[in-house]
Amino acid sequence: MRVSVRAVLATAALVISTAGVAAAAPQEPPKPPATPPPEAGPDRAVPTAVAVPTRDVFDLLRQLRHKPSKVEKEWDYRKLMLAAAPVVGYNPASGVAFGVAGNAAFYKGYPETTSISSLVASLVATTKSQVLFNGKLEVSTPHNTWVFRGDNRLYWTSQDTYGLGTGTTPDDEINAKYDFFRLYETLFREVRPNLFLGAGFLYNIHRDVRPDEEYAADWPTSPYVTYSEEFGYDPESQTSAGARLAAVWDSRDSAINPSRGLYATLDYQMFFEGFLGGTSSWQELDSELRTYVRLTPDARHRLAFWLFANLVTGGEAPYFDLPATSMDTYGRSGRGYVQGRFRGQRLAYGEVEYRVTLRKDGLLGAVAFLNTQTFSNAQTGERLFDSFATGGGVGLRLMMNKRSRTNLALDVGYGRDGANVYFAVQEAF
Repeated sequence: MRVSVRAVLATAALVISTAGVAAAAPQEPPKPPATPPPEAGPDRAVPTAVAVPTRDVFDLLRQLRHKPSKVEKEWDYRKLMLAAAPVVGYNPASGVAFGVAGNAAFYKGYPETTSISSLVASLVATTKSQVLFNGKLEVSTPHNTWVFRGDNRLYWTSQDTYGLGTGTTPDDEINAKYDFFRLYETLFREVRPNLFLGAGFLYNIHRDVRPDEEYAADWPTSPYVTYSEEFGYDPESQTSAGARLAAVWDSRDSAINPSRGLYATLDYQMFFEGFLGGTSSWQELDSELRTYVRLTPDARHRLAFWLFANLVTGGEAPYFDLPATSMDTYGRSGRGYVQGRFRGQRLAYGEVEYRVTLRKDGLLGAVAFLNTQTFSNAQTGERLFDSFATGGGVGLRLMMNKRSRTNLALDVGYGRDGANVYFAVQEAF
C-alpha cells in the first residue's frame, strides 16, 4: 500500500484554506434579492433544506471545546477571502517536500445568481530536485454571463512511465525526469441557461527529458524514446501549442458536492506544428458525462456516474501529451492506480460511486466506488476495449464547510498492482 505523507499534509494545508473561507462566510445564507434569481445553473440553485448539511467539523471543534456557537458578523459577499498554510511532507518518490499553499475566493455578483470565483495556488520543493507550482482559477462574472478558467502548472519533476496500452505491467516501469510547463486558458459564454460555449489557448512543453540514473542503461530502448524516434521527435524536448473549442452543459445543484443534475462537455483541441515551437500537428476530442441520482428524497443515499473519453483523432501527439491515467484536471480518475500508470492514443473511462451520509447532520459520510479504464496502442495494434484495468475501493467523508458542502475525502483504492491511499478535498467528481 502506497501512502503519501506529503499528500496528507498538502491536503491539510487545503483544509486550513477551507477553514479560512468558512470563517469568513456566514452560517446562514444571505437574504434573497428583491427580484427572483434567473433559472438555476451551476452553483446558483438554492439548496433545499434536506440537501444542506447542518453541521461541519468547525461546529464539532467548538462543541469539544465547550464553546458556544459562533455569532457571525454581517457578511459582505464582495469581500476577498484569503487563506494560506505551509506544506511539509515526505514520500519515496520525491523525498522531503516543503512549500506553501493558499487560495483566494470572491463573488463578482450576488451569490444566489453567480458562482463563487476562486484561485488556488501551491508551490512545493523537494529534496529530489523537484519544484512544483500549480495555479488553477475560475472566475464568473455576474449571473455567470462569462466564465474564465485557467489550469497553469510549472513543474521540475519526474514520473514513472510504463509504455502504451492497458496491458503494461509494473516490470515495465522506467522513471523519467523532465521540466513541464502548462498554460491552459479558456473563456466561456453562457448562451442559454446551463449551456456554455467557449474557446481557449493551450500550451504544453516537456523539456530536458532524461532518465533517472537508476534507469539510464534501459533509457535508449524505453517506450518514451522509441515512440519519439519513430515519429521523428526530439526525445529531449517536445511541445504542443494550439487552441480549443468547447461546449459545457451544467445543471448540477452544486459543482462541489452534487446530489442531482447533469454535467456534460465536448472539447475539441487543435495543436499546430511550428506554432510557439509546436512539435507536431495533431487533434484530440474529449467528451465527458457526469450525472447524479438521489436514491432517497433527503439525498442521504445517492449514486454518481462518470464517463469520459480522450481520443487523439489526427496526427501524432508527443508521448507525455497522450491520454493517461489520472491526468484529468484535478487528477481524480483511476483510483486504484498511480498517475500515469497507463497511457495510449485513446482512452475510455467509466466509474460509478455510491455515496451515503452516515449522520443526519451531514458531518460524516462514506463512499464505495468501482472504475475501469481502457487504452489503445497503435504501435502494437491494441484497440480500445481489448483489455481493461479495473479498480475499486471505499472511502470516508468529513464535512469541512457546510455552506459549500465541501468534504475532506479519504479513499483506499485497489487495482491489479495493489492498493493506494488518496487524501483530497472535495469529491472525486
